[in-house]
Amino acid sequence: MSQHSHPSSPGGQGVGARILRKEDARHLNGQGNFIGNMTMPGLQEVAFLRSPMAHARIRQINIEDSARAQVITRVDMPDCQDIYAASTLPSYQSSSMPPLASGSVRYVGEPVALAFGESRAVAEDVLEEIEALYDELPVYGSVQASLAAQGDLLHEGWQNNEFVTLRSDIAFEEHAARADQVIEHSVSLSRQCMLPMEGKAVLAYWDFQADQLVVYCGSQIPHMHRTGIAQFLGMDQAQVRVISPDVGGAFGYKCVLHQEELCVAWLAKTFRKPFRFMEDRREHLIAGANTREHQYRLKAHISNEGRLLALDAEIDIDGGAYSVWPFTVGLEVGQALGNLPGPYDFRGYRCRTRGVGTNKPGFMPYRGVARTGVCLAIEQMMDQIALAVGKPAWEVRLLNLVQGEQMPYINVANKHYDSGNYPESLRRALAAVDVDAVMARQAQGEPDGRLIGLGVASYTEQSAHGTSVFASWGTAVIPGFDQAFIRMTPDGGLEVRVGVHSHGQGMETSFAQIASEILGIPVAKIKVVHGDTGRTPFSTGTYASRSLVMSGGAVSKACKELLPRVRKIAAHMLKTEVDSLQHQGDTFMADGRQISISQVADAWYINPQYLPDDVDPQGLELSVGYKPKVDTGSFTYASNAVVVAVDPRTGGVEVLKYVVVEDCGVMINPMIVEGQTIGGIAQGIGTALYEEMPYDEFGQPLASTLADYVMPGACEVPNIHIEHMESPSPNTEFGAKGMGEGGAIAPPAAIMSAINNALKSTGAKVSHTPVTPHRLLSAIRAAVSQTTQPVSEVQA
Repeated sequence: MSQHSHPSSPGGQGVGARILRKEDARHLNGQGNFIGNMTMPGLQEVAFLRSPMAHARIRQINIEDSARAQVITRVDMPDCQDIYAASTLPSYQSSSMPPLASGSVRYVGEPVALAFGESRAVAEDVLEEIEALYDELPVYGSVQASLAAQGDLLHEGWQNNEFVTLRSDIAFEEHAARADQVIEHSVSLSRQCMLPMEGKAVLAYWDFQADQLVVYCGSQIPHMHRTGIAQFLGMDQAQVRVISPDVGGAFGYKCVLHQEELCVAWLAKTFRKPFRFMEDRREHLIAGANTREHQYRLKAHISNEGRLLALDAEIDIDGGAYSVWPFTVGLEVGQALGNLPGPYDFRGYRCRTRGVGTNKPGFMPYRGVARTGVCLAIEQMMDQIALAVGKPAWEVRLLNLVQGEQMPYINVANKHYDSGNYPESLRRALAAVDVDAVMARQAQGEPDGRLIGLGVASYTEQSAHGTSVFASWGTAVIPGFDQAFIRMTPDGGLEVRVGVHSHGQGMETSFAQIASEILGIPVAKIKVVHGDTGRTPFSTGTYASRSLVMSGGAVSKACKELLPRVRKIAAHMLKTEVDSLQHQGDTFMADGRQISISQVADAWYINPQYLPDDVDPQGLELSVGYKPKVDTGSFTYASNAVVVAVDPRTGGVEVLKYVVVEDCGVMINPMIVEGQTIGGIAQGIGTALYEEMPYDEFGQPLASTLADYVMPGACEVPNIHIEHMESPSPNTEFGAKGMGEGGAIAPPAAIMSAINNALKSTGAKVSHTPVTPHRLLSAIRAAVSQTTQPVSEVQA
């Protein structure tokens, strides 16, 4: 792993330093500030009556007279608009999501009415006084059922049940015609929940002094939350302040405007009292099952040596009932279309991808947006190519990966890969996992009858993509420049204000390291302020692995603009020329004399008699906007290698060894990079082996408690071996790249490959996540039934 030595940062605290996260102290000591910790006089708790039906017309809502003053339905909110997510994508059909169901319900768990009281228990008691009557409509519980619909479509005015369909054809026929073989393969992923430690959380009240609606919510995008709340409540944005305190995990779940958030904001605006809603775990599992459900049908046109020449793909994404604001279902559809080629070098590409409406919660972006699915699909296809040409799976990958000397490289889907060496990362992963030893163990067999398998997977993570990319996806809000405001304090500290928000990424530390690298101020004296639209500059927020590159880049630019002002004052106070100054840590030196940054700050704020006559009157604070020179994204990548043991009798899978060789450009803090990678892999293991929200034929979710919805725990996540490569991006500050989602992208692909490698002696193959014991045993039985070999005779 590369280490850095930067003379301006004190004690090695700047870029590249492994320093402890500043934010951990409050969390480890139970001093975090979450919405559940808050209280204020007159606070009313909110509970929601949720639909038990997946698709039905609301015939009538009856409310007991004793409860009427504490109950709200959609007709009580005429000044609140439905949440509407527009898109400029061709073929896009829009949906309006009412804050409370109006006319129809479209998924189990949709909010129909709300009640409030002095406690959550009281509010839930009031819900017992409400009776909602429904007339059933056809239920579209799957993509296939929805596409077959003839009438009673999901939304009025739709031509069919498709949100959007996108197509691409890049020289496909030309390159497919050169193929020696055509390989077909299908894979799919189950629907999942995101399960942050803290679910939806919102508290709103009216600030009479500021004449302003104040909304506390667990948000990745506080400035966009303000935009959405103001828009749908018909208010000026200046009348709305959104504050996001500590957030107990987000993962994409908190980068959209939820119905409950708009309802609570409306309550506070209307009644001028404080209201709060805290989502419980059962609500989250029912109404938050909204991601990962993809289906892939691929045809690879290859040469006899295993070279991929052209790829033909059809992708269906179960979009649920509503297109969420601001990103819409189109984000997932567009990401799938553009990222399916992954790290591979081929020139013929044809793809049709569509988001299909169903009677499930609306699809939301989840850590690794679409890329977890496309990585699974392309990597499983690489395994099939390897089988077809009789080569080890990793040799076929090495043959097809974009080579280091090809960088920078524009791929078949017009992705601009800025830097890196993809084959080298795979070679290092193979060396770290010790392929020869794994193969020898596999051949020898296990004493307990388990089967050993090795799988590999590589991916690219498009991070920090900006205006041109999101404009092509037609989202309601398009990211532009991120801004950073910095201000030196009178004692020589620094205050940094950014519009992005941290929910576990360590920004309070990494942004301070960037500032320390340039100005030399100790990290302990740098305060990063975020999560409050009333105190921070605008940003569209934290998503798409963009914060370090975008807002971190703005912090870097701002500090670089401030430094000359500081140096000029220091040179004047040392009675020397600016060019003669040496800068070490927070000290300036010249001719054996020195002055500290704190003395410079004191001169500006407290003792201006020491300032030069031509001092910059803008002082020691400024705001700077930034976006990279190329806004199509910086591309992080990694290769994963996994060893598993599969029990063919029980269907159990144990992850024995997990290796990652990653490259996110120059690392600001390698320890934070590793923490993000490990956390993402834990989620990826959940996708691969455990997490699933199944539905019955009536659209009813079948895993509404954690007794049924299985998550990986400490015993299921192995020790993870991480190695780093550093290929600086030529387009960003410090050569850094985003990497917050990467850990979650490859695990399903690598683990499924390892399982199938273990099962090769049985003839069985799995192609659907999660690979549960039931699915694995079913695959073995199907393979055995074709060979008439008893299951008990299956050997390693």
